[in-house]
Amino acid sequence: MLKYIIKRILMLIPVLIGVSIIVFLIMRVFSPDPAPIVLGQHATQETVDVWRQANGLNDPIPLQYLHFITGALQGNFGTSYYTKAPVIEEIMSRFPATIELALFAIIIASVFGIIIGIISAVKKNSLFDNAGMFLALVGVSMPIFWLGILLIILFSGTLHWLPSSGRIDPLLRPMSVTGFYLIDSLIAGDIEAFADAFQHLILPGTALAMYSMAIITRMTRSSMLETLQQDYIRTARAKGVSEGKVIRKHAFRNGLIPIVTVIGLQLGSLLGGAVLTETVFSWPGIGSYTVACILKSDFPVVQGVVLLIATVFVLMNLLVDVIYAFLDPRIKYSK
Repeated sequence: MLKYIIKRILMLIPVLIGVSIIVFLIMRVFSPDPAPIVLGQHATQETVDVWRQANGLNDPIPLQYLHFITGALQGNFGTSYYTKAPVIEEIMSRFPATIELALFAIIIASVFGIIIGIISAVKKNSLFDNAGMFLALVGVSMPIFWLGILLIILFSGTLHWLPSSGRIDPLLRPMSVTGFYLIDSLIAGDIEAFADAFQHLILPGTALAMYSMAIITRMTRSSMLETLQQDYIRTARAKGVSEGKVIRKHAFRNGLIPIVTVIGLQLGSLLGGAVLTETVFSWPGIGSYTVACILKSDFPVVQGVVLLIATVFVLMNLLVDVIYAFLDPRIKYSK
């Protein structure tokens, strides 16, 4: 197992190099020149040339990439063209917000998706099954930004139950320790800040969770239906094992592998694809910030964010593979 993990981590290097080459070329070839955007429309050509030279944009593209990848291997992704701050600091100041939102969303999606999927499989073709599949279809089909707007109108604009934007009341913001407001407020013992941060999470977390919940529901139902038809399930029932134990211990546990796969992939997607949710709810995460940097051609920030998300996604796949061995002892990662 240890050799397998080390091998997969080493395989991360060529993957990230490939991702870095692609995003580097896309930003250089298809994005507008950042100099006029940064300096303004009235900047003279001399000023533009000086700025491009100072930021290495006049160098040949292979040399620019060599400088970028050399710095990235040392943890230095450059500095933002606009804030002049190191890219890694810009990312780390916003990434905890995205992680907190994505984890909250995947918990909602997993809990409700698994429960609905199991009941739908056990009560196949029943009213509950049809309702669950209809809900999954709606979750897959409805755009996140539209669902977010509906949630804001209903729960914030009409009922006034929940806040519509932001991450926490500025007056209640806890001292930053981990960057996660729920954890930081608990560390500080500030229950009011915790409650306020949790309330701010509900609407964006629910909107972000709907698509993943639909996918997890469908996968859970499909996996459970296949497992329930196996011979060992019929044998367990013939031995008089209670239906609850058959579902919980025999069917669900043996059908977990595809469910875990989907959850892992969905979490990786949520970390990198929360752009619309963060935009609708003014959530100060990495997604909306990256879109703003793309529009401004802030090359170093975009390159750093893409590499970070690619790393997280590959590590999530590795974690899912490792979990397989604990779910099914028959799976061995060795020769």
